Amino acid sequence: MHIKKLLLPLGLLIIMMLAACGSNENATKSNTEKKASGSSEPATAKLIAGAPLKDGTYSLKEKELDSHGWKATMSITVKDGKITKSDYNYVDKDGKLKSDNAAYEKAMKAKNGIGPKEYIPKLNKALVASQDAQQVEAVSGATESSNHFINYAQQLIQAAQKGDTTPIVIDAYAKLKDGTYKLAEKNLGTTGWKTFIDMTVKGGKITKVNYDFLDKNGKLKSENAAYEKAMKAKSGVGPKEYIPALSKSLLDKQNAEEVDVVSGATHSSHSFRIYAAQLINAAQKGDTTPIEVDNLVFQEK
Repeated sequence: MHIKKLLLPLGLLIIMMLAACGSNENATKSNTEKKASGSSEPATAKLIAGAPLKDGTYSLKEKELDSHGWKATMSITVKDGKITKSDYNYVDKDGKLKSDNAAYEKAMKAKNGIGPKEYIPKLNKALVASQDAQQVEAVSGATESSNHFINYAQQLIQAAQKGDTTPIVIDAYAKLKDGTYKLAEKNLGTTGWKTFIDMTVKGGKITKVNYDFLDKNGKLKSENAAYEKAMKAKSGVGPKEYIPALSKSLLDKQNAEEVDVVSGATHSSHSFRIYAAQLINAAQKGDTTPIEVDNLVFQEK
């Protein structure tokens, strides 16, 4: 009888946490979309974990041109601890901007309904509005560029937290170098978990992915039966299913941007793709230094 009385509140607590997580994700998405549509006012949510950004200008560029003759460049300006400017674009061999290329704009817009003249400023505004790369939504018709933007914005934010203005160079088309690459969040999120991913590369291929979440006691989310039951009842999927599904998708696709989003675990899927992309960038350099993400945690509204 006493055990049942204890289990019931625990189950209710987990359900409430899941509900809060889901409602927060929807609210965040709605807020970001509104901001991206016009306003560039910074987010007002209170930061409760994660080092604040240090003032300065932080830059990143891809090393080589892609098959269409472009390479991404990005910089963010931080003033008074806030991102006040985001400058993301692509340049050709002559340093000309993709957003100024009328022929490219016309061709892409005819095919996808949107061109760089529209989606590039939209992404830049969304980052200034949200102050958090993981809250930036992909722009319909420009998914690949959006994924690049979110990955690079995340890396620049991490640099800004350290105050490291050393330009970041992304060798985006290099082969992966063998080794084990690790990334882990430093801070527990509002629902009490933090992410980690270990990725093994052998023979230039990703051969193993160890991905999960830890609570304050170091226990794995995938082994938490109560959380699994509550999330599955609400979303149709739990960590026992979506965690290995995401890991397998990365192994199959060998490309973070092509990882399949798991229905019912959209937020975790997008976070996984962002972090996997960062690990792949590390593997392209052969840099096995463990990455600690001082993840930004905002107070839920």
